[in-house]
Amino acid sequence: MSTRPHTARLVVASTLAATALAASAAGGFKLSSPGIQPGSTLTEAQVFNGFGCSGKNISPALNWSGAPAGTKSFALTVYDPDAPTGSGWWHWVTYNVPATVTGFAEGAGTADGKALPAGTAQGRTDFGGPGFGGACPPPGDKPHRYIFTVYALKTDKIDVPADASAALVGFMIHANQLGKASFTAKYGRK
Repeated sequence: MSTRPHTARLVVASTLAATALAASAAGGFKLSSPGIQPGSTLTEAQVFNGFGCSGKNISPALNWSGAPAGTKSFALTVYDPDAPTGSGWWHWVTYNVPATVTGFAEGAGTADGKALPAGTAQGRTDFGGPGFGGACPPPGDKPHRYIFTVYALKTDKIDVPADASAALVGFMIHANQLGKASFTAKYGRK
């Protein structure tokens, strides 16, 4: 009598259990905003002031919880995959956020970064500098998606030049990622 079918069932069962455990652990990592509901439309507070837009350009309050075990720092990004650039548009890139931090206050994303937690760095956005740059899709485009994502990282510091592109910071984030949590909001102009 062969034990292969029994062994195969045990391997499959073990794999499914490990997958379920990993999914359960990852499912505990959450990102939210008291001012933005997932799937909602951004308000004028989160709209850029420039490029033909006249919003307030204020970064929203963000909170996260349930980071995976072993998290040594966080990174947070805001990305528009619908921008007509061929590569999307980076609206905010932060990293080296201490593992003890569980959120950013509203308005923390100024270019000088003074309201961000000590040690937090901001990368260069597609607006050309650091800091939060609000939504500003071309008039007449369908509403764009703005993906807010917090990443739990296995390193306490990403070592990149101060003027690093969002792509370089993103590469380092993904190389050190333990988990991530996201929500998406929309915004369009007539």
